[in-house]
Amino acid sequence: MNVVQLLAQGDGVSRSVAALLLLMSVASWIAILLKAWLLRGGTRAVLRSIAAFWQAPSITEAEQGLRAFDGPRLVLPAVVALKALAADKGGATLGHAGDRNQRLTRTLRDALHAALRRLQSGQILLATVGATAPFVGLLGTVWGIHGALAGIAGEAGGFTIDKVAGPVGEALIMTAFGLAVAIPAVLGYNVFGRIIGRIEVELEGFAHDLLAVFGEAPSVALPPAQPLPV
Repeated sequence: MNVVQLLAQGDGVSRSVAALLLLMSVASWIAILLKAWLLRGGTRAVLRSIAAFWQAPSITEAEQGLRAFDGPRLVLPAVVALKALAADKGGATLGHAGDRNQRLTRTLRDALHAALRRLQSGQILLATVGATAPFVGLLGTVWGIHGALAGIAGEAGGFTIDKVAGPVGEALIMTAFGLAVAIPAVLGYNVFGRIIGRIEVELEGFAHDLLAVFGEAPSVALPPAQPLPV
């Protein structure tokens, strides 16, 4: 009996489990392909973009150069935010409250969080599919075994190995389906998580460097240290 025949002879629960596993598989593979396209350059694209920024003579030329280097658009948002802040003449809104360092910190933080949200998109889906797909397949197996044993119990001649082995073996296919759905999702989650962690470290370091270079020095000097009495 093939899979089509198994589903055709199954009840609503078996078909629902199979449809759910198919939906989870399609969703996880779409997430894997999109994440692979986004992270196709890995940390090398981020490192090249950061190096191109520091080699540019101005922020405007750095922005133009990053549009060619930064394909995933992970470094460029911070540069665009920095350029917008440099051209901002100030205003009477709450967004202009505080000194330049505070506004620069807020701007870079927002740009960094936007890039991290793009990097993390799809990770929850992969983790959920990897954790739940085996149990969904196991549910289909248990339900299939229950239906098979109930059908055999109503037949004449009692239980025999031949009558039990076939239906139970067919019901175990659902467990195999669940594992086939979960394994790619778990592998994708782990591989992408490792790459995202490296990129996140590089982006945080780049944001700290921008704050140190383009921020203003404190206007109030700290008092000199006083020797402690002995």
